[in-house]
Amino acid sequence: MTTGSTDDTETSTGSDDPLDPGARRREQRGWYFYDFACSVYSTSVVTVFLGPYLTSVAKRAADGDGFVHPLGIPVRAGSLFAYSVSLSVIVAVVLMPIAGAWADRTGRKKPLLAVAAYVGAAATTGMFFLSGERYLLGAFLLIVANASLSVSMVLYNAYLPQIAEPAERDAVSSRGWAFGYTSGALVLMLDLALYLGHEGLGLSESEAVRICLASAGLWWGAFTLIPLRRLRDRHIPPSGDGAVGSGWRQLVATVKDMRRHPLTLSFLLAYLVYNDGVQTVISQASIYGSEELHLDQSTLITAVLLVQILAIAGALGMERLARTHGAKRTILGSLAIWTLILVAAYFLPARSPGWFFALAAGIGLVLGGSQALSRSLFSHLVPRGKEAEYFSAYEMSDRGLSWLGPLVFGLAYQLTGSFRDAIISLVIFFALGFFLLARVPVRRAVAAAGNPVPERI
Repeated sequence: MTTGSTDDTETSTGSDDPLDPGARRREQRGWYFYDFACSVYSTSVVTVFLGPYLTSVAKRAADGDGFVHPLGIPVRAGSLFAYSVSLSVIVAVVLMPIAGAWADRTGRKKPLLAVAAYVGAAATTGMFFLSGERYLLGAFLLIVANASLSVSMVLYNAYLPQIAEPAERDAVSSRGWAFGYTSGALVLMLDLALYLGHEGLGLSESEAVRICLASAGLWWGAFTLIPLRRLRDRHIPPSGDGAVGSGWRQLVATVKDMRRHPLTLSFLLAYLVYNDGVQTVISQASIYGSEELHLDQSTLITAVLLVQILAIAGALGMERLARTHGAKRTILGSLAIWTLILVAAYFLPARSPGWFFALAAGIGLVLGGSQALSRSLFSHLVPRGKEAEYFSAYEMSDRGLSWLGPLVFGLAYQLTGSFRDAIISLVIFFALGFFLLARVPVRRAVAAAGNPVPERI
């Protein structure tokens, strides 16, 4: 087997690829490292630094009533970050099905993965120049980076059914998330040291934050080299006319094809709803902590570091629960816990770091497992040869961050001026997601997709 070339293709139809177990494990280890590379963006940039920092930049540019006016539209400064996240997903929704369909028809995921990863890494590195009143620059770079991450994750996730046998997927998916949380924790420790010691290094607080933002982009780009060397493109004989076609035709074709698998679509709808809530909590937690609970930046960094460490144990622990109780039941249990976390957050007293750390611990224990098991469960529901195309739809509500949750959060704050009302508004996503997932007959869904049904799912 050769590596490191985008022309490294072999004919394959999916997880029955004729690799010996040792070669398959080597490819899996390379696959884990894309989580290791890009999770730093999700952790350091989206979850910790960019929300509060971009909000502060927007406040400096705001008028006397606290509004900025991008394109002449009045936007409360505290809502700018949430709206930017929402807009980034609208962009990603257009791009992801195009990338997924092209990758499935050509069998060349790796070149697109490289382009998406390095565009996102470059935009993140460019956040070093976010200073003064440049809130529009910050919003633009956030939209580019988030959309690029979404496209790259379509292609990354689509490798899972090709590099792992059905019985391996819960474990392989969970290890990928664990790699991501490990890198997030490591870089956050370095960020915390830089932030706390910035005066001794002759840096302002703003300079320290901008260095943390830019370093996440450099990390993303550097460690992406490992999966690009180890992952292989598979050439799949094309179906239909084999043409990539226009973007909108590909989007329509993807949706029409998914209608042939209504049970898969039912799971995706449930996931779309509850993961929208998960991603919104992740992206807006730092703003809630800084603006509503009046916690300082070092407390927020420490809390997110705690989430990262416990998420590693949570991802691996929930994978063990899935072995005995099935992935579906384990995910449902995590959604009940997420609901309790939001209720607790609503009543959390201000200026109480201890309670905030307790809340962070709860998030960490369910965060990794709910995401990893959702990804592995969905991989069983994807028809062979449609991996990238279907994972493009999956990715619409995954790491790229869904548009509806941030929009609801932003509107709730826009209308009420209260971040407590904004955070409690997200309960609907977990409650509705629980109901929708509970109604999905996953064993029948796996069989209907033409895949072998695992003994426990």
